[in-house]
Parts: sequence; structure tokens; C-alpha cells
Amino acid sequence: MPRLYIIPTPIGNLKDITLRALELLKSVDYILAEDTRVVKKLLNHYEINTQVRSYHQHNEHKIYKEIAQQINIKDQQVGLVSDAGTPGISDPGFLLIREAIINNIKVVCLPGPTAIIPALIQSGFSSDCFVFDGFLPHKKGRKSKLEALSKEDRAVVLYESPHRLIKLLQEINEIYDSDRQIAISREISKIYEETKIGTASELLDHFLNNKPKGEIVVVIEKADKKSQKTKSKD
Repeated sequence: MPRLYIIPTPIGNLKDITLRALELLKSVDYILAEDTRVVKKLLNHYEINTQVRSYHQHNEHKIYKEIAQQINIKDQQVGLVSDAGTPGISDPGFLLIREAIINNIKVVCLPGPTAIIPALIQSGFSSDCFVFDGFLPHKKGRKSKLEALSKEDRAVVLYESPHRLIKLLQEINEIYDSDRQIAISREISKIYEETKIGTASELLDHFLNNKPKGEIVVVIEKADKKSQKTKSKD
């Protein structure tokens, strides 16, 4: 039976991979990878010689239908990986997964590494209910999205790049209540992993003096039910 395996890979420490994931990386007909150079470091570390093909945001729209058809016709077992974490979460994957389902290809997603849950848990904020919004729009709709999220009665989890973190904190400082707590986790599972918790103003002071680097996850404490209105500008 043709199958598409969604295989999470470590977000930092190469030991954060399951035995099942390693078995599948060895046994599938080939691996679709966001960046072949990145996944080959992992494969080389575990002495895996499976063929790797390129599948990323710049070519997925052109090839996802063809890949699904080939998997089906040739009765293949194919693995899909991203550079780190679980494919389909702010990474290529959705189009191929949907097409596989349409073509009656069994899709199997393995549990495994993701930056979302560790960042949420180690923030210390209430985590029984939360909303994940990935990367915010760079320009159009960004302010309105932040204003909407400021009223959330659930913790908000975002991804952000190092060179836009200062901008994000400045925007939060303008829109959100001044005492809203925020946790910035970076380089999760890596050597220089750290989490900083404080208000937008406090975190701005820190990162203006300490240039942000690495992969970043932002967790924003849920809104106080007594004041879920967007902070007005004076």
C-alpha cells in the first residue's frame, strides 16, 4: 500500500529523534527534504544512505501533484521531512499531504520534535488551552492580527525571526497591556538554549542590549478577563 510518512526531525539536539523515525528514514524509497544539505547531516550522523530529493516552498506548488501520482502508481513508501521539527507546521507539507489523501495514499504522521510545546511549557503560563499563529504577516494585516490576539483568553504562541523580534516587541508594547507577560525561547534543545520572561518593555531592554540570535518562539500570556480591550494610545 502506498504511504506518505511525515517524519519529525530534531530541532537542535540530534538525539531528539525516535527509533521509529530512524527506522523509517532507513526503509522508505526516498526522502523529500526542505533542504537536502540539512537532512543529510542527520542522515550521515546515523549512517543512513536513503536517497534524498528536494521539496521546499519554492518548488512544492509545481511538483506536489506529480509526487503524489508517482507514490500511488509505483506503490511507494516516501518520507517527508523539514529542516527541523514536524513538516506542515509553518513548513512545506500541507499541499502534498492533501493531495496524498485525495489519491487514497495512506498518510502517517509520527509524533516527535516541535518547538511549540517546549516553549509553552517552560514559559510557566497556563497551557491547558492555547492558540498557535505561526509567523505573523510581515506587513499587510500585521497590526490587526496583533490587536486581535491581544484579546485572546488563551496563551498565544508565535514563531519569529531574530531580525524581527525587536519590531514585534515594540508592537506588543504599543498594543498590549503594559503588565502582560511574555516568554521568549530561543535555540530550544541546543547549546545556547535560553528563555527570557518579562513584559514587552523589559524584554525590549534585554534584546536591545543582547542581539537576538537563533530560532525563536514567542509565548504571550493570555489576556486578563477584566481588561480584554486593546490598549489605547495616548
